[in-house]
Amino acid sequence: MSYKTGIEKIIEIYKRSHLSISKFSSLIQKDRRTVTSWVDGLTDVEPNDEVKKKICSLFRYPDYIWEDGCMDEEFLKSITQIPQKEVRIIDEDYQGRLKYIMDIEKNRRFVIQGQFPGPMYRDTAVQRVYRTRTDKNIEELKQNRIDQMLRYDYDTTEWYSIKSILSFCYAEIGNFFTKEEKIKILELIYELFNNNYNKKLFLFDSFSRKIYGMETTYISINVKQKILFFKSPIESVFIEIRNKNLVERMHRYYSSPIEAPSHVNFLESVKIIKILQDALKYNNSLAQAYENINRTTDYGELFFNNLSIDLQRQVSAPKQGQRRN
Repeated sequence: MSYKTGIEKIIEIYKRSHLSISKFSSLIQKDRRTVTSWVDGLTDVEPNDEVKKKICSLFRYPDYIWEDGCMDEEFLKSITQIPQKEVRIIDEDYQGRLKYIMDIEKNRRFVIQGQFPGPMYRDTAVQRVYRTRTDKNIEELKQNRIDQMLRYDYDTTEWYSIKSILSFCYAEIGNFFTKEEKIKILELIYELFNNNYNKKLFLFDSFSRKIYGMETTYISINVKQKILFFKSPIESVFIEIRNKNLVERMHRYYSSPIEAPSHVNFLESVKIIKILQDALKYNNSLAQAYENINRTTDYGELFFNNLSIDLQRQVSAPKQGQRRN
């Protein structure tokens, strides 16, 4: 079949959607008779730009599929394959990756952190945990990055899973921080984020929806430049995505109070950081830390969800009137 006109392209998109004509019509906000006339070949009037934009937005297709030069096989590739220009593999050494991050996050950043704490906070507060080799150029870059992060006016929004922060504080496996180092890191983050509206810290419950695993990798969203990148399971590789619709959708998911996963708001998150710092300082157990959070904040339920079944049976139930976002 030839795919040259807008109608021919819409018919193919409709067929691949496996939707009924009624459902497809409602999604693109056209009446059923109009869509039926396209499918049955009863009209050759070109659909307007509003319809085309709506289809691209709904099905996340690139805008250029409507161009005259995008036809036949090229059109099919455009709606079935990821456009190469929208996905890029960043395969660099440690120094190259650090430069890339600093460039993308030069003025501000919006990130979902893979673990707590973020590497720059860790390296600011304590001696290196993982890397033992030093390189003058790398150390200089890292220090520039640290200086950037510590600036009062640096705009950063950071999401951490509740699971990751509780693991940092209390896990006995895979935890390479001493009690003193944990307290020092929590103190640094509290001082940076407390009463600073340039910096926002959110704690989300990764068990509240089917998003478990989202907190296992670093995701950075630059909605202004329409760029998203994340760290692949291979340490040395970043995946960069420049799909405008996907970037905006991901940003909206973590910035909309309605769409975001159940979370602690940024003002209360800082308060909970302080509670956990004091819990470690005074040798309080995880159960005691939870009881304090449940008693003094409205987010006990989110932390309760992250406790083991056995521990849930030992602590108080979340108090009434708990908040989920």
